Amino acid sequence: MKNIAIIGAGMSGITAARTLLKAGHQVTVFEKSLSPSGRMATRSTLLGNFDHGAQYFTVRDFRFGLAIQSVPGTQELVKPWSVTSVRVLDAHGSVLEAARPPKEPHFVAKPGMSALVEHWSKPLTAKQLLLGTQVTSIQVDPKVKSRWLLKTTSRTGKSQSHPGFDQVLLATPAPQTIELLKNSTPKVQETGFIPQLQKVEIGPCWTLMIAFPQASQPGLAHLGPQWNAAKSTHHRIAWLSRESSKPARGSIERWTIQANTAWSTEHLNDDPARVTSKLLKGFAELTGIYALPGRTELHRWMYAKTLKPLGKPYLWDADLGIGTCGDWHIGHRVEDAFVSGLSLALAM
Repeated sequence: MKNIAIIGAGMSGITAARTLLKAGHQVTVFEKSLSPSGRMATRSTLLGNFDHGAQYFTVRDFRFGLAIQSVPGTQELVKPWSVTSVRVLDAHGSVLEAARPPKEPHFVAKPGMSALVEHWSKPLTAKQLLLGTQVTSIQVDPKVKSRWLLKTTSRTGKSQSHPGFDQVLLATPAPQTIELLKNSTPKVQETGFIPQLQKVEIGPCWTLMIAFPQASQPGLAHLGPQWNAAKSTHHRIAWLSRESSKPARGSIERWTIQANTAWSTEHLNDDPARVTSKLLKGFAELTGIYALPGRTELHRWMYAKTLKPLGKPYLWDADLGIGTCGDWHIGHRVEDAFVSGLSLALAM
């Protein structure tokens, strides 16, 4: 039995944790946020939920499908999103490609995308899943030189040391992984991971969430276009989806608008009010909805979409007991995160 630390409680980290727990190891997961989910995030508001990270997922790897089918309670959470087609729009909202049904089923978790990771994290006790706890450094354990000690900071600024780990897995975005490795003991550099990670490219994303309480489903006809999701070549916006079209999401008309990588990069440090105004204008141009929303919320993802993946599902240094996993190793899909976390845990 090994004592293993996992940094990051997104899909990849939780998948690795579950696998290692089943193999009989002792696992502690550190997560700087107040809940597990990573970019499978859900924002809860008085007007309903928004999936402001991953919008849906598909199943191509049989192991991911098997997990969804076999983990108790998961089938009740995962529902098909019967989006009849995903349009491709030009900058003015005109359809560039004829509407076609998706080539593969689109799935969401209810009542929000975060529910899947939260459910899969349940085998971890409160002592095994440390939320609101950011790992700032990996050091050699002074009492047992062959083990690792993690230094952490809580959201209230309290510093702590967690000794006694045989192995440490980093399930965080590549730039954050690089930063943590650089802030750690020089011995960590012996992995040679940093030069490999520096080749990975991950782009940011501004995400706007808007709600129109004056329209609802069912009942009144919903606002704007008849489609529920679209990709766009608009100079600001890459993706739009009607949240209220997803199962178990409530009837109030709500949209999630995600800016494209280039625009998000250019306006990364803009004033949030300016970003909101610009994205609302783009949304109106694409949908024809010029009504002012009753509620707006904005989120900036610093590391949203993998532009250049690592090219292998994980990194693992068995001698030092340090590894990395995450969707960015092989892509940017939810399933990529699952495959990466599973592959690393099985290799260990």
